[in-house]
Amino acid sequence: MNTLDSWILQINDYFWTYLLIPLVAIAGVYFTLRSRAVQVRLLVETFRIFRDKPKDGVSPFGAFSISAAARIGTGNIAGVATAVTLGGPGAVFWMWVMAVVGGASAFVEAVLAQLYKARGKQPGTYRGGPAYYLERALGKRWLGVLFAALITVTFGFVLTAVQSNTIAVTVKGSLNGADPAWFVPALGAALAALLALAVFYGVKRLSMVTQVLVPVMAGFYLILGSVVVLMNITAVPQMLGDIIGGAFGIREVAGGAVGGAILQGMRRGMFSNEAGMGSAPNAAAAAETTHPVKQGLVQTLGVYFDTLVICTMTAFVVLSVNPSLAERGGADVTQSAFHAALGAWAGHALTLVVFMVAFSSMIGNYYYGESNIGFITRNRWVMVGYRGAILACTVLGVMGSVSIVWNLADITMGAMALVNLLAILPLSTIAFKLLDDYVAQRREGLNPVFTRDRVPGLKGVECWEPPAAAEEPHRPAPEAARSSESR
Repeated sequence: MNTLDSWILQINDYFWTYLLIPLVAIAGVYFTLRSRAVQVRLLVETFRIFRDKPKDGVSPFGAFSISAAARIGTGNIAGVATAVTLGGPGAVFWMWVMAVVGGASAFVEAVLAQLYKARGKQPGTYRGGPAYYLERALGKRWLGVLFAALITVTFGFVLTAVQSNTIAVTVKGSLNGADPAWFVPALGAALAALLALAVFYGVKRLSMVTQVLVPVMAGFYLILGSVVVLMNITAVPQMLGDIIGGAFGIREVAGGAVGGAILQGMRRGMFSNEAGMGSAPNAAAAAETTHPVKQGLVQTLGVYFDTLVICTMTAFVVLSVNPSLAERGGADVTQSAFHAALGAWAGHALTLVVFMVAFSSMIGNYYYGESNIGFITRNRWVMVGYRGAILACTVLGVMGSVSIVWNLADITMGAMALVNLLAILPLSTIAFKLLDDYVAQRREGLNPVFTRDRVPGLKGVECWEPPAAAEEPHRPAPEAARSSESR
């Protein structure tokens, strides 16, 4: 088993280092230049979009919360610590770079997901994502089915088991070995029951759960982290110097040479914010909005929130308490940092944080699988089977070891990103045409409204019909556009 694990790990290293990370970087730079840095240029506009309130469906903020729930997981706590201890403080800088550049990739894939989304069974609900634009825009249903299968296995099954296992490990750590034999199965059953409540109430209830859970868990973690950083405020200039210096090899800390900093920072950054991987567009497509570009901007903000806020806080906590990086590891490094700064109670507090981030990720992971199962087949018994399987993975994850499963997840996540990036590179021209339309309407003082006839030549677009009675189908009436602000 150890040999198989090592073999899978070696494949991952070559695949990510020499193929996937360069492709992600090249695509992100191209999208940034082509869009004139839309992820920075229209950042203020993004916050205005959060005020949009649909009549029936999921709001832009609701879809943002679902994707944030899947983005913000144990990787923000364990993954960042691993990147810093293996790549040095300079890895943090390259995580920042990956977030800013990756924001453009997140914008493109989210716009395409909105454009090519399909209507759900309930009024005001939608499904979409890479599987849908692979079929509808490129005419490659087999590629869509391949992607749907990859994301369902990766997020629905494997990463759900990983998250439930992480919860079990941290809870047992808080008990200091005092857990009886019945505790682990009982914890698995309890987690499965909690997840079932979200699973069987549908996407609208799902967004309501995450809209509450995500701000709470992120805010609590940020408060704890801020306290640790403030207690070590005099060390902040030194930390920033180490981050910048380590990023360019000006100084090396704990072996954090520039090559290791770049690779660890970019790889862990992509793991954390998922920009370009094709996962977040599944949540982006669920939103009911007046223009696809709106959700593209909202999803870009999700990348920033995940990396520039949550991941940066973790890095500062680790570096403020462990500046020499003498301790190596993942979540244990972060946990020991909180323990050293705030006392033993902080270890229990981090257990609560891990539960919150891991469970919210499980909810987001479920939705990704549900959306893509619906793309492959409409058979309701398949969906019932999927729901049962994801609950079973929750229980098995608590009870088992997931080392080899996590390494397999690396491969399937990489395959997802490869398929998605190769699709959105040629399709990005469509996303940029929609961006031009959005900007033009904003310059006229309108709340942008999109209909599919505004971009000639579009095919495979199910939604976004032009109004039947519109006298000028290529330009929304100012009254109609402005009235949509009150929805």
